Amino acid sequence: MTVILLRHGRSTSNTSGMLAGRSPGVDLDDRGREQSRAVVDRLADVPLAAIVRSPLLRCERTVEPLARDRDLDPIADERLIEVDYGTWTGQAIKDLLEEPLWKVVQQHPSAAVFPDGEGLAQVQARAVAAIRAHDARLAEEHGGDVLWLACTHGDVIKSVLADALGTHLDGFQRIVADPASVSVVRYTATRPFVLRMNDTGDLSGLNGSAPAKPAGVGSSDAVPGGEVGR
Repeated sequence: MTVILLRHGRSTSNTSGMLAGRSPGVDLDDRGREQSRAVVDRLADVPLAAIVRSPLLRCERTVEPLARDRDLDPIADERLIEVDYGTWTGQAIKDLLEEPLWKVVQQHPSAAVFPDGEGLAQVQARAVAAIRAHDARLAEEHGGDVLWLACTHGDVIKSVLADALGTHLDGFQRIVADPASVSVVRYTATRPFVLRMNDTGDLSGLNGSAPAKPAGVGSSDAVPGGEVGR
C-alpha cells in the first residue's frame, strides 16, 4: 500500500510565529487556501482510495477541495492529530527558544516530553500505528495495492518518515515537511520505501505506485530543521 502524507496548508499560526498545537479554530490563511485548491490539480492524475485526516480544522480545510473533487468522505483519526505541546501551546516560538527543553527537542527529540503534554516518541508510535492500520484496512477492502492520502501535521509527518527511513527519531529534525508538501511512503511485506519527501510540485508520476528495483538489489520486494510543527 502507498500513503501520500500531505501536510496541511499554511495556517494563521504559521505566519504569526505562534505554536498552535491543538488550539481550536486555527484555520488556513489566504495562501493556505490557495495551496489546498492547488492540491486538486497536483493530484489530478493520481487515483485515491481514501482520505484520512487529523481532526484539527486546518487539516479539514486542506482536504475539503480534494474530497469534493473525488467525492470522498474524509475520515478523521485522532492518532494523526498534532503533537500535544502542553503548556507550550499558544506561545510565541521566539519565547520558547529560551526554554532548556528546546535544545532537547532539536538535538535529542526521542527524550523530549512537553510539559503537561506528550513525548515525541509517543507521537511517532501513534502516528505509525495509524498509518499501518489504515494500510491494512484498505488492503482488505480493496484486495490489492492502492494509494491513499493522510493529511496531518509537520512533526507527525517527520516522525512517520523517520520510521520509514529506518532513522532514529533523534534524526527527525533533519527532515523537512513544508506546508502543503507531499511525502510518499510505500509499505511492503518486508519494509517501507520512501518515494518522495517534501514535494510541492507535480505529482502525476505517482500513477505507477510500485517502486523500481534499485540497481544491484536482487530481492523480489525491492523496490525545516529546527522547527517544531505549527
